[in-house]
Amino acid sequence: MYAYIKGEIADISEDNLVLECNNIGYNIRIPLSVAQRLPGIGASVKIYTYTSVREDAFNLFGFLSKDDLEIYKKLIAVNGIGPKGALSILSAMSADDLRCAIVSGDAKAIEKAPGVGNKSAERIILELKDKIGLRLSADEGMPGALPDAQGNSAAVNEAIEALAALGYTPMEALKAVKRLEITQDMDSGAILKQALRVIGK
Repeated sequence: MYAYIKGEIADISEDNLVLECNNIGYNIRIPLSVAQRLPGIGASVKIYTYTSVREDAFNLFGFLSKDDLEIYKKLIAVNGIGPKGALSILSAMSADDLRCAIVSGDAKAIEKAPGVGNKSAERIILELKDKIGLRLSADEGMPGALPDAQGNSAAVNEAIEALAALGYTPMEALKAVKRLEITQDMDSGAILKQALRVIGK
């Protein structure tokens, strides 16, 4: 129903945001990761929303980026993972960490979310592995998350795979690459060298 709502923050808690827009206060359910990144009360913010309508409830779920919203939509499409369960997962880990866990088959990382057991984690990986790729998000304030880097995604992914082959976890590899200033003319070897320097610091 709503693609996004832009307004002034009236109240924030761990799992809920009240956003005032045109004298209407919208209650929006949010993951902890969003609550921690919001500016203070009175600040203006744009929240991308998903509307959940049931016989007994009408809920808005909100995120700071389209990327987070899209991975939330993919999660709730997994059998047995509802809107609240998906919110719990994205409270326990960022969208990038979840994507990395899915691609690398790291069920234990997903299991850390409250209420998510091994079977649910394995189901998420099974159903989403072919639908999710490693990307660099521009929404976390980290250098290197630039359109140029996304245009060079094949080399980025090769560098991440090379780091994993060297013994780094997929999440460590992704975070190292995200700290780089990547340009389209860089090959995987150049990205790998820079990432190793970053990890060594």
